[in-house]
Amino acid sequence: MVELETRELEYFVAVADELHFGRAATRLSIAQPALSKAIRRIETRLGVPLFLRSSRHVELTPAGEALQEHGRHALNAVAAAVRSARRAVDTEAHLRLVLKPGGDAGLLSGILAEYSHQPDARRVDILFSGPADRTDFLLDGRADVGLLYVPFDDLDGLDHETLHAEERVAIVPTAHRLAGLASVRMADLEGETLPRWKGVPGGDGTGPEVADVVQLLQMIKVSRMIGVLPRSLVEPLPPGLVGVPVSDAPPSRLVLAWNEQDRRPLLATFVAAALRVPPRMADMVGADVSGATLTS
Repeated sequence: MVELETRELEYFVAVADELHFGRAATRLSIAQPALSKAIRRIETRLGVPLFLRSSRHVELTPAGEALQEHGRHALNAVAAAVRSARRAVDTEAHLRLVLKPGGDAGLLSGILAEYSHQPDARRVDILFSGPADRTDFLLDGRADVGLLYVPFDDLDGLDHETLHAEERVAIVPTAHRLAGLASVRMADLEGETLPRWKGVPGGDGTGPEVADVVQLLQMIKVSRMIGVLPRSLVEPLPPGLVGVPVSDAPPSRLVLAWNEQDRRPLLATFVAAALRVPPRMADMVGADVSGATLTS
């Protein structure tokens, strides 16, 4: 059986990411000749070329592309296993929750308040992520639990519970042809420019790339595009913009998600507390969130 050591896989992934041996060597803190020899040894052991090299250019072969995709997952799995083993015996471990800024549908304060009343509650560290990497945070162990939106976020490898379902709205400038309508259908949006989300492959967007909702709303305001989002992510809207319900768009669901391999009582207590919080509890009570810390 052909095997690669973890360190060798790290070397390969670094070169595959950078497509430059010098930058990859700097990233790994090793000498470039040593890195080049290591890659050649890997190719010899596997019996396939992983890179096409010239004096000015490095690119992945089809075999290299396959190894990059699966190799990254393998490294993440190893890192997650190490973190899980250490946390399993850490009786003082914090609970780390990841979400996008504003991506809690008004529920987070209520969830933290309900959880704080549990006898085994721990401190909750809040992590903010970009538009597409919350699943990675949960799979590689950087976070224990996350607030994700379905159908936008990938739930592969995760268990989850739905906390809130809501309609999706088309965000348009006040002078837009759709702004005065009580609702629209997806067919009414044909021909409109939609955003491309940074770090999110695929999608139907053809417009400029945006990194977050703030950037999206600014681009809509200057009539560069429109957006279709869960209502709670965009309200209250800034002046100059209108949200029009999209009647035939599938509802958006806010879910609490965690790695399907994680069976710790610590996590189960948090999930149970979150499920006891009704929608918009944070709007009705002054919840104490002093047990939470923010981490960027």
